[in-house]
Amino acid sequence: MTELVIFDNDGVLVDSERLANTILAGLLTEAGLPYTFEEAVRDFMGGSMVSMRQKAEAQLGSPLPADLEDRYHQRLFDGFAHLQPVPGVREVLDQLDADGITYCLASSGTHRRIHTALTAVGFWERFEGRIFSSEDVRHGKPAPDLFLHAASTMGVKPTDCVVVEDSPLGVAAANAAGMKVFGFAAMTAPEKLAAATATFHEMAALPTLIQTA
Repeated sequence: MTELVIFDNDGVLVDSERLANTILAGLLTEAGLPYTFEEAVRDFMGGSMVSMRQKAEAQLGSPLPADLEDRYHQRLFDGFAHLQPVPGVREVLDQLDADGITYCLASSGTHRRIHTALTAVGFWERFEGRIFSSEDVRHGKPAPDLFLHAASTMGVKPTDCVVVEDSPLGVAAANAAGMKVFGFAAMTAPEKLAAATATFHEMAALPTLIQTA
């Protein structure tokens, strides 16, 4: 029985992945490491900025600019003025409320990024007090730490949790935590989410998946 649904944020609750990865690709290219949007999605989607820097510097063979993260977030937050919820997710949250199923958020993003995004789309009040960031744990996705921290704080056993993710890193983290995971394949190729318990393409399909988990 599902007692807790753990949502990723970017690309699952808020429609921010295209903007975020376009900005990141541009900044890496400016830093001397040419990247396209598609390559940024492939290599970094679902991970933290700490892991992004580690991977990119290993490829570049030298440090990235010290202010890259600050410039990334400034451009991102400027773009959040036009941010929208993922289509259909508001109705999913309404259904969970109606069914009495608790939900929370666990994201690789910083708390500042999460707060800014949720406020922009009007979701902050729905998640306030139930928000977990990679800043809260030693190891981000694909390690299970973030999801286990969320479940422990919410007082729910991992086996009674369902995770909703759109990245291979997030799916791996959920599996490592011993949780069921539904892969949202709206922007991610389904084969990249093949390790998920199930995949789906539209939010309208998610309540049924949760009810039968």
